[in-house]
Amino acid sequence: METRPKGRIKAGYQDLLIPFLSIITSLIIGAVIIWASGANVYAAYKGLWEGAFGSARAITETFVGTTPYILTGLAVAFGFKCGLFNIGAEGQLYAGAVAAAYIGYAWHGLPHFIHLPIAIIAGITAGGIWGAIPGYLKAKTGAHEVINTIMLNHIMIRLTDYLVKNPMLDPAASVPRTPYILKTAYLPKIIPGLRLHWGFILAIGAVFVIYFLLFKTKTGFEIRTVGLNQDAARYAGMNISKNFVFAMAISGGLAGLAGAGEVLGLNYNLPAAFVSGFGFDAIAIALLAKSNPLAIFPSAMLWAALRNGAGLMQVRAQISIDLINIIQAFVIMFIAAPKIVRWIYRIRAEREKGGVLLTKGWGQ
Repeated sequence: METRPKGRIKAGYQDLLIPFLSIITSLIIGAVIIWASGANVYAAYKGLWEGAFGSARAITETFVGTTPYILTGLAVAFGFKCGLFNIGAEGQLYAGAVAAAYIGYAWHGLPHFIHLPIAIIAGITAGGIWGAIPGYLKAKTGAHEVINTIMLNHIMIRLTDYLVKNPMLDPAASVPRTPYILKTAYLPKIIPGLRLHWGFILAIGAVFVIYFLLFKTKTGFEIRTVGLNQDAARYAGMNISKNFVFAMAISGGLAGLAGAGEVLGLNYNLPAAFVSGFGFDAIAIALLAKSNPLAIFPSAMLWAALRNGAGLMQVRAQISIDLINIIQAFVIMFIAAPKIVRWIYRIRAEREKGGVLLTKGWGQ
């Protein structure tokens, strides 16, 4: 009969336990910081909870924030599965927003059931193309995707600013922005009177589509194999270059869909000062979820809840809203260094059986 040493937990359970303990530990450290500053810890966390989930409006606003986090988190996680670190989700999101905005206001005379899908597809396509560029450069020249995606972020952000202030500028606007999109390109609201739109449903659907693609198809198997061990994948006859380009294109398309959703479902135009930050937070979301598509949703909702509840927490406890950034930073640190959590809670790592060690990719 097999006996397990005391304090050792199966690796599968650790994949859930370590992120959970990372969040709890970060909140405890946040409570200590609040207490040390002389503020009321109970009032602060009560405000945080009520700001995120205290009413129907608060819950829907949390879901509004969750929507782009799901899609950009999926984008980064998909790259991780192929062993690629996509830091370009922000630029890919911008590309999707620009394309969706243009189709939304410039294409007249189309019915809603045609205009809206075209605008969404344009956003996905633009993000996918912008993501495929560093994937192609990685495959053909070996150029590192981290450097390329960072540079492409800057290019797209500046290009968006130029387009909005020049050829796409609405001359009647008091601030630089594109014209408002036509109502035939609107993403419908899920609940009348609230901001939650059908982009949330699309994001949930994307979770299951990406899960199916990764774990139920030959293509997904190849992507995961390339991400775990390129040499083994090459030996098995898999096309490494094709998988790099495909993975980055899908990753960019997901981020582009997030940008399209922000334009078509919330803002109805693209302002020059369009600063999201979703693409960078997505890295933390993907790490917290261990790149598991099904875990992206709760991870994204946590991030959105922290953001949405921060304002009321600040009012209730009279503390800086930057405390949320500190809590998020601790979460990332503990996720990136799980040995710290294991040491704190005396959790032993599970040994690999069979003596086989696979080279894991980013975030896996």
